[in-house]
Amino acid sequence: MATTRRQVGILGGTFDPIHTGHLILAQAAYESFSLDFVMLMPNGNPPHKPGQVQASMEQRTRMAELAAADNPNFRVSDFEKTPQDYHYTFQTLEFLKEQNPDTDYYFILGADSLIHFATWMEPGRICRSCRILAASRDRMETEELKSRIQDLSRKFGAVIYPLETPNIDISSNMIRERVQRGQSIRYYVPGPVEQYIREQGLYRISPDTVS
Repeated sequence: MATTRRQVGILGGTFDPIHTGHLILAQAAYESFSLDFVMLMPNGNPPHKPGQVQASMEQRTRMAELAAADNPNFRVSDFEKTPQDYHYTFQTLEFLKEQNPDTDYYFILGADSLIHFATWMEPGRICRSCRILAASRDRMETEELKSRIQDLSRKFGAVIYPLETPNIDISSNMIRERVQRGQSIRYYVPGPVEQYIREQGLYRISPDTVS
């Protein structure tokens, strides 16, 4: 009797902070592809964002846990909470595949990220380790997205599926700026995350930086 394979989504990001747009994206993937659950995976210190990550790994992981706490379809992974500063995507996926040979992974990213996907470290190894769900957040034209998917499929053997999501124009940078200006972030982030940001004093301008 064949064993049923698990279908697991992975949504990675700096989550500095995690926000409503991330959660809507994760839920859309869960529903559209009948996944067993979606892993929210805070990144370590991405090499393409040197010095830009403001909250610590511990704080970003905690915010993800608070955001996911009331949704049984989400789990938070602290895989990158290790002495190593950063794990490339292919390393993370290959480790997960080795540890969980009964699981098929779906890597969730914005369709705009497909533009730069070929420049990622070891894109071929990424494609061999997972299927990719490409969510169009910037109203990417359907034909353009199809063309990009076909190109990556030819180059790397990628299996990529479009993921339809609402166009939620929220970014972590926007939220950090609102906090700095003393504006409300209610509804931009879940209530427990908003409270945590306030309690931790995150994203405020340090008095030392004000001239």
